[in-house]
Order: sequence, then C-alpha cells, then structure tokens
Amino acid sequence: MAERDDDVILIRRWFQRLQVCIQTVDFVGSRPLFADDMLTFGTFTAFTVGREATEHEQWRHVWGHIDRFRWHLDDLRTLISGDRLTAVGMAVFESTGYTEDGRAFDRPGRATVVLGRKAVGEEWVAQHTHVSLFPGTPSRSFGTKREHPPAAL
Repeated sequence: MAERDDDVILIRRWFQRLQVCIQTVDFVGSRPLFADDMLTFGTFTAFTVGREATEHEQWRHVWGHIDRFRWHLDDLRTLISGDRLTAVGMAVFESTGYTEDGRAFDRPGRATVVLGRKAVGEEWVAQHTHVSLFPGTPSRSFGTKREHPPAAL
C-alpha cells in the first residue's frame, strides 16, 4: 500500500534526523522532532514530562558522552494507526561508550517511539520515547564531546 510506504518513509526520516542530532550533540536541532509535552522513560529517571525536562534529565547525560551513534534502520519496525495520525517506530541502535579511564565499549540498545501528527503527510513528532540499553551494557559513558551549536548563555 503506497500510503503506508509514505508513512514509513517519514518515520525512517524522523529516526535519521534524530541520529544526526545525537551524533552532533545538537539539542536545539532536535527540538522540532519532539512534542513540548512529551512523556519519556529513560536511563536516569522513571518518568520525565516535557521536552525541556527530557533534554536536561536524559539527553544531556548521554549525547555528549558517546560516539558513533547509529540506528539499524534496515530493521526498523512500525505500527501505524488506521487514520495514519499515530504510529510507533521501534529500532535498535549501536554506539560507543567510554569507561572512566577512557576505554571504549560497545553500547547497543533499542528504542520505542510513539509518533503523532495532525494531518496525513506531515512530519511525525514524538509524543513518547522509551530508550534502553541491552542488558549488561554499562549505563554511564564518560566521553566528552562539545554541544553543537553551543547553548546560549
């Protein structure tokens, strides 16, 4: 069905855009991908309400401390509602983390993202995310990348 293919293309594009933001530590550029009132599960808090809180309580503890973040989008899974205004995207990712003494380690994980939009054909916006590392993967990484562009003072 061509309509569903178009929806999946836009979901894939959402994940690709987030990947670039994570790789470049671009918090500002990531904001349009997420609803202001998003709700998340994450590594560092049980529930986080709102994009701003998620950025400060989750993303800022991770994005600048990892390298080589990449979704496995050839294996992207999607569920799309009948009205095509809500979808779920599920993807596995890989990244490189760093121990306190600077040794690199594989940092694989997965994410479930609930996406919404007001009209068919519009870009998807995340309403909820649940990102987790695979069992046995250290939850903290100690790498140091700079935010781009830097946050305003």
